[in-house]
Amino acid sequence: MKSAAAGKQKLAMHVDEIRHIYKDKVYVTTLLRHTYRDHGKIKQKTLANLSALPSDVIAVVKAMVQGAAFAPVGQTVDIIRSVRHGDVACALATAKRLGLANILDPTPSRMRDLALAMILARVVDPRSKLATSQVWHTTTLPEDLGVHDVTEDDLYAAMDWLGERQPRIEAALARKHLAEGGLVLYDLTSTYVEGSHCSLARFGYSRDKKRGKRQIEYGLLTDARGVPVAVEVFAGNTSDPQTVATQVDKLRTRFRLERVVLVGDRGMLTSARIDALRTHGGMDWVSSLRAPQIRMLVEQGAIQLTLFDEKDLAEVESPEFPGERLIVCKNPALAEERARKRKELLAATEDRLSVVARQVAEGRIKDEGKIGERVGRVIDRYKMQKHFGWKVAEGQLMYWRDEAAIEAEARLDGLYVIRTSVGREKLTTEQAVLTYKSLSRVERAFRTLKSVDLRVRPIHHRREGRVRAHVLLCMLAYYVEWHLREAWAPLLYTDEEPGQRAGASPVTAAVRSEAGREKVARGTTADGLGLHSFETLLADLGTVMRNLTQIPAMPDVPAFWITTTPSPVQRKALELAGADVGSGRQKHPA
Repeated sequence: MKSAAAGKQKLAMHVDEIRHIYKDKVYVTTLLRHTYRDHGKIKQKTLANLSALPSDVIAVVKAMVQGAAFAPVGQTVDIIRSVRHGDVACALATAKRLGLANILDPTPSRMRDLALAMILARVVDPRSKLATSQVWHTTTLPEDLGVHDVTEDDLYAAMDWLGERQPRIEAALARKHLAEGGLVLYDLTSTYVEGSHCSLARFGYSRDKKRGKRQIEYGLLTDARGVPVAVEVFAGNTSDPQTVATQVDKLRTRFRLERVVLVGDRGMLTSARIDALRTHGGMDWVSSLRAPQIRMLVEQGAIQLTLFDEKDLAEVESPEFPGERLIVCKNPALAEERARKRKELLAATEDRLSVVARQVAEGRIKDEGKIGERVGRVIDRYKMQKHFGWKVAEGQLMYWRDEAAIEAEARLDGLYVIRTSVGREKLTTEQAVLTYKSLSRVERAFRTLKSVDLRVRPIHHRREGRVRAHVLLCMLAYYVEWHLREAWAPLLYTDEEPGQRAGASPVTAAVRSEAGREKVARGTTADGLGLHSFETLLADLGTVMRNLTQIPAMPDVPAFWITTTPSPVQRKALELAGADVGSGRQKHPA
């Protein structure tokens, strides 16, 4: 026979809240109860009435009977270490979604992990290689990619590894983003180099306006959307047109593309370069004419300025450009801006010339050669040589505006001419104009690479291979950033319906869509989340930390990682990037 004690089985303690109404008032009785089974029947025993206790104490009792463990205040947990996680998680998730590791090399290796980590580090916190190795441990990159104990030499070795694989990496990107007969955008820029030992560093035309600094040139190939595909570094004194042949060879030989429409600016695709393109079957182009060529067409009567009294673009033909379509565009806003700028430059030049004339009249400058030298410097300062005439003699100076030259230039204000070999059946007049304007996407890439986010400059490397690898590294970082910007578009001030133009004309500047204007005016997303720039959103995500935590009162429990609970904006950004959202309760093995 079983004993009475054996018939009773312990179940659990719990807290009951019993509500009752008396004279329109609600009273709550809180009881600590023990539930047990007695010979198959569930019974309860009240152990204590907790109603008189404060609500926070009742909450602690309720948590304790549910299994929570508590320690004295100040000994609950110790945060041993905190590392940046949110921004790294978004960049890493984007790289995984793009398959970037396999693009770098299909075979896993420590060099591949280091190269990938360097690319992502440049997205979230661009620094020199030495600084990167010193702050590496302040992020979750080493933990997530398994690249602990990294030195500066390790990163240089990874750069060398990356540089050796550039042809394969670019070929993989080309297979992913370029197609037969598709558009390829190409442009060139320069970046200054510190020091004088790099064999690529030369004095040349500095787009950075860094006088006295040697520089390198690098050309970027992208798809029609501006996604970077390939980059090539040239000596700093290389002219723009000289770089085109290598890009054509890359497209035809390395990327195995038989038919391509190459889009480049007028300084890149000159008439000589286009003549060279004609020898390659399947190579088409979209570019524009230089000002002297436009002036020639006006003087020959091929361009009738009266065409633009009622419309802003027209196709014309000229025997000077056989086999090409010429699309003449007239932008009133651009014409107004050029007229304003010319007026200001003319006035500024006259002001400085008047100073020289006064010095001559006062006898402070008498020598004819010195007067001419001083006038030349003034004229050159604002590039107004063609708009002024002058005569100098011993102790004399005369200058005047060349009104005929000014008027001739003013007639061309706002005019530009697109030239293309692509037929109308493949590219309409409007599409040709928009295609040429798409070069602004490469210019955006250069702005991002140089200063906005990725900081390709200045370059401190001496070895040619390291310089090339550094530029490739920055291009791959932009590849990740480009896709991250696309994913985050709902949270940014970015217009999600771009390309709308006043009067639906491709000649006029693009304007924000109605939805885009409403979004900016509202300052929030449709569901009420605050908008960010890319930079501020990345910084905000950097406050999502991964914390190494230990419980002093429980020394036998190993330290563990807890991720900061993200805010609603941070959670949305993590979701859009495809990263693990996480929470304050999420644990990671230490």
